[in-house]
Amino acid sequence: MAEPLLSVRDLHTRYAVGKQVLRAVDGVSFEVGRGETVGLVGESGCGKSTLGKTVLRLVPSAEGAIVLDGADITRLGDSAMAEHRRRMQMIFQDPFGSLNPRQTIRTVLDTALKVHRQGNRAERERRMAEIVERVGLPADALDRYPHEFSGGQRQRIGIARALVLRPALIVCDEPVSALDVSIQAQILNLLVDLKRDLGLSYLFISHDLSVVRYFADRVLVMYLGRIVESASHATLWRDPRHPYTKALFAAVPSTDPTHKRGAPPIKGELTTDLSSGCRFYSRCPAATDRCRSEEPLLRSVGEGHHAACHFA
Repeated sequence: MAEPLLSVRDLHTRYAVGKQVLRAVDGVSFEVGRGETVGLVGESGCGKSTLGKTVLRLVPSAEGAIVLDGADITRLGDSAMAEHRRRMQMIFQDPFGSLNPRQTIRTVLDTALKVHRQGNRAERERRMAEIVERVGLPADALDRYPHEFSGGQRQRIGIARALVLRPALIVCDEPVSALDVSIQAQILNLLVDLKRDLGLSYLFISHDLSVVRYFADRVLVMYLGRIVESASHATLWRDPRHPYTKALFAAVPSTDPTHKRGAPPIKGELTTDLSSGCRFYSRCPAATDRCRSEEPLLRSVGEGHHAACHFA
């Protein structure tokens, strides 16, 4: 098999919260292939955004390895990391808060090109004009400010900023959650077209399962810092194995009376007690004493399908 574009191995990210240590990402491993979209789903607070930012080295990791295109970038210094940063970019959730209101779109894009020493002035102008047209913005967009655009247009600016450096990997952190449903469809279709035309790979973070089902080739389900299930999107929707995944599906509104597959709704709140056993134990309707004392490992339950449950 071809070498993956991104390989994450036993990654840990920790935050100090008072006298306690929060394990936001706790031993996560996965790969993103070339031209592949990997969806990352889970409740708010499960560590999805932290994982995405850690992969991009925006948040420091405590342990583990991040390998981009065969190069281990986990501990590289700023100068050595510069070339790799050009090849991995991020689209943020808030299309307004992620843009500087005092800068024109030309300045936003040109600054990225200058920092990474991409071309002379004429070459940069050509690239900016090309990328603005490709994401569907008007020709005069470069000389306007973020507040002059709608929410959907601002997200197109965020996409243009990510694309202007010609990256190979883009981390999309809830890129359509702040948009109206009709605009969401436009942005998702744009991302699909860009992936096809430019050969991009995406790590697509979302809490919206319907969006991930439409957009992702493969899906990772995250709970309290761990991946608890992974499979192709078709396999996961046809045959979810982890109780948490089943509960997430059951919570999705649907006119189909059979879609819930008999799964009860999730009860209780996310816990910070990860001392022993399965971290979904206190909320799982099928939990046993074994679940309380023994943490399940992510194991194969079918071809390309893995789940971290003793009874999957």
